[in-house]
Amino acid sequence: MSVISACTECGACCASFRVSFYWAEAEDGGGTVPVAMTEKVDSFHRCMRGTWSAAPRCAALQGEVGREVACRIYAQRPSPCREVAQGSVQCQRARARYGLPALVPEP
Repeated sequence: MSVISACTECGACCASFRVSFYWAEAEDGGGTVPVAMTEKVDSFHRCMRGTWSAAPRCAALQGEVGREVACRIYAQRPSPCREVAQGSVQCQRARARYGLPALVPEP
């Protein structure tokens, strides 16, 4: 299964963790992440709206986790989203949370 296919059929990472990043990654700091999709964490950090809760789910995530998903701001997503790799420890933890089988890490 390719990275694109595995991730577009999964989305577990987008509904498992708080996605925090340096505030300047947002549009009003010169970055690309839409401000309306963020929440202030502190003076230096923001998170993706919807991920700072007991049952996180990113506001940019569309679809049903484990079936078919898409990110509404994929090209503008923050660095933590870009850093999650298929089959990584973080990926496997998120998939396990939704009862999805483990993935083989991409080389």
